[in-house]
Amino acid sequence: MARVKRGVTGRARHKKILELAEGMGGTRRLLFKPANEAVMHALAYAYRDRKQRKGDMRGLWIARINAATRQNGMPYNQFMHGLKCAGIDLNRKVLSELAVSDTASFQHLVELAKGSLAKA
Repeated sequence: MARVKRGVTGRARHKKILELAEGMGGTRRLLFKPANEAVMHALAYAYRDRKQRKGDMRGLWIARINAATRQNGMPYNQFMHGLKCAGIDLNRKVLSELAVSDTASFQHLVELAKGSLAKA
């Protein structure tokens, strides 16, 4: 069996990890073991938080819609129920954008929601 020399492979692996650890502080960017731990955690957090960002954005949209509907004299839950009763199918992202950028059309939606709740 021939002898296998692994110096090149190991150095490449270490170099890849240390390059990913650039910008970290202390030994986490200089030594392989701490750098490897830091990079593994950082990659795991990045993966997890890409999923969490979706929920965070939904929470932001709901907070914006709630603030705008309360300015128009209606709580968020009644507004959403009123839209559903009126047959208006807009998602929260679009509603929050309307609440921020186009207040007149958002007020019209609030009036429609109030009207549909009065009928029901």
